[in-house]
Amino acid sequence: MSKKLAVVILNWNGKNWLEKFLPSVVQFSSDADIYVIDNLSTDDSIDYITTSFPTVTIVRNNKNYGFAGGYNEGLKHIQSEYYCLLNSDVEVTENWINPVLGLFERNPDIAAIQPKILSYNNKKYFEFAGAGGGLIDNLGYPYCRGRIFDDVEEDKGQYDDETEIFWASGCCFFIRSKNFWEQKGFDERFFAHQEEIDLCWRLINTGKKIYYTGKSTVYHVGGGTLNKQSAQKTYLNIRNNLSMMLKNLPFPNLIGLIFFRLCLDGIAGIYFGLKNGFPHLWAVVRAHFGFYAQLPETWKRRQKHQKINFYQSKWLIFKHFLGNK
Repeated sequence: MSKKLAVVILNWNGKNWLEKFLPSVVQFSSDADIYVIDNLSTDDSIDYITTSFPTVTIVRNNKNYGFAGGYNEGLKHIQSEYYCLLNSDVEVTENWINPVLGLFERNPDIAAIQPKILSYNNKKYFEFAGAGGGLIDNLGYPYCRGRIFDDVEEDKGQYDDETEIFWASGCCFFIRSKNFWEQKGFDERFFAHQEEIDLCWRLINTGKKIYYTGKSTVYHVGGGTLNKQSAQKTYLNIRNNLSMMLKNLPFPNLIGLIFFRLCLDGIAGIYFGLKNGFPHLWAVVRAHFGFYAQLPETWKRRQKHQKINFYQSKWLIFKHFLGNK
């Protein structure tokens, strides 16, 4: 008989990550069924799982669909009340599941939850992708409690609470399966990066809540697929962020805000080019044209209702870089 929770790891040529972190998942997840969705790996990931962890179920995709499409495709074959979408470069800890399931059971309006996410390589500090829960500012820039842009806080218990947030990190993303499928899953066009923010925003627009619990902790390596200095990551983040805003912002705010963001992206592109080289400047240009190319389809995917007061902070980028906050 299947359990209430399915812990689902997406894999593509990640045998080294599975060797390092799958043992902790198996050890501390007796309350869950464990799955690996494989995006047509060409290494021997599948053989390793089959030999070393026969209790782990493998779902094989017929090609590499990326993060968003890979989960959409693989989860069609997994029946469970709750999903935990877990990156392969995450170490879980004892009792990481119960606080999350308890929070779901106590509040039926909660659609998605993330735990505290600390850095695997420096366990006293929060990790870039999620930290103490995801928020967003009035210009559509995502940030976290415990991480603003590249500045990361030390964990001193300041986020040991349970609280509502705007988005839950995709590296350890708990969600009710019915809510996932009501929204038709991730936007597969995103491929990777910010698809979880888009999904959370869509859920919020339907009246659902996104939560964080500091009673559960995981450790994330980060950059396992695309590191922070990758021009492709710059491209995906900018293109996807613009598409997400077009899909989810209320119309009166939409035109002016996206135009302003396009201008800010141009400034950021020059900065990226000077700091990290021409490929990053070109990534910004490509991202804008990628956004324009997807615009008609993105418009079709707009929500019927948008949340007007969607942000938790104003003018974050100016306060941080110009005001040194």
